[in-house]
Amino acid sequence: MPHAQMEPADDLGRFRRFTWWTLTGTNVLSLVGVVGGWLITTAAAPWVWVAGTVTSGVIAAAITLLFTHRLSLGSLTGAEVAPADMPVAAVAMGVVAATALSSVMLTADGSRAWPLAPAIMASIIVTYLSPGRRWQFITLAMGGAAAIGAVDATASGDHTLWAVALPPVIVGSVIWITLGILWSWDVAERLDTAGRLSADAAVKDERLRFAAELHDVQGHHLQVIALKSELAARLVEADPQRAAAEMREVRRLSVDALHDTRAVAYGYRDTTLGAEITNATRVLAAAGVETRTNPPSGLPDGADHLDTPDRQLLGLVVREATTNILRHSAARSAEIGSELSDGVLCLRIRNDGASSAAPAVDGSGLSSLAARVGARGGRLTWTNESERFTLTATLPLHVDSEAER
Repeated sequence: MPHAQMEPADDLGRFRRFTWWTLTGTNVLSLVGVVGGWLITTAAAPWVWVAGTVTSGVIAAAITLLFTHRLSLGSLTGAEVAPADMPVAAVAMGVVAATALSSVMLTADGSRAWPLAPAIMASIIVTYLSPGRRWQFITLAMGGAAAIGAVDATASGDHTLWAVALPPVIVGSVIWITLGILWSWDVAERLDTAGRLSADAAVKDERLRFAAELHDVQGHHLQVIALKSELAARLVEADPQRAAAEMREVRRLSVDALHDTRAVAYGYRDTTLGAEITNATRVLAAAGVETRTNPPSGLPDGADHLDTPDRQLLGLVVREATTNILRHSAARSAEIGSELSDGVLCLRIRNDGASSAAPAVDGSGLSSLAARVGARGGRLTWTNESERFTLTATLPLHVDSEAER
């Protein structure tokens, strides 16, 4: 895999490098500074200098390898990091070197800084453990440091409480700092992942919306085109002039379908309730369905102030209802009614001749519209009783401020 694909990009990549330098640099510099200062200030034998330098170098190498590997793994919360992910060789190398360095510092001069190297290695090991095992290990490490401090204090004759309390404090502090820094990286990584997933979900939602919109456009137009083409075929011998007129209407509908499809693709389509009611009465009349509107205009007083998204949404409801009447019924009459009461617009479309089975309710039909109406605070319901199908949409009136002026 190319290197560019392995590294997080932009700000996350910079934060990862910052985290790596902070973890590695803080621990290595602390180790070198403490051990170097101890070697300089103590009259150590040559073998102590050699042992201190070599073990410090080994621990620094282990720190670098282990933090680099740890940052390539999953979250600190535990489930993603398994014990098998721990580089055993590097851990063993660091633990042996830290034990040797601590032993040298204790035996050579009784340095109080001896817990630093084991604390660093313990803090790295902890990051590879699950939450439950992590706290067990921290308790064990701090308890072990306190026990070693007590033994050293007894052997050296230093019976102060500080000699026993300092080692576990050092171990706990180093672990706390390391876990905190790594936790901040894990949080940033999770937020970045969540952001990318959210963006992917938004793209998928938009694709579904586009598919539903395209279904509405194409399904409606193609149904009417098929109906008029069938009518023209029946009339071609009995009434050629009427057949020619129907085919001209088919051509016009085809041009409208092409225009609406292009408009959907570019996001400029503006379906409105009034236009769809007018179109529905014309299309149903052409199909031989007697259609009444109540009120005569199809819209009650005050509905002209409905905001644009609501007008478009209710227009789609009328379009879907018209398509269903043509496709799923043998209707001879239909009624489109609407009323406005207490700030709620109720749109009701009825037709006779409904089949015993309700129209297909799938992700691109009535169920899709029901979800969209629900998202605007309304409700879309339908019933099919005694061969009469009723589609009812209720929607709170969202006033268009532009229309009020």
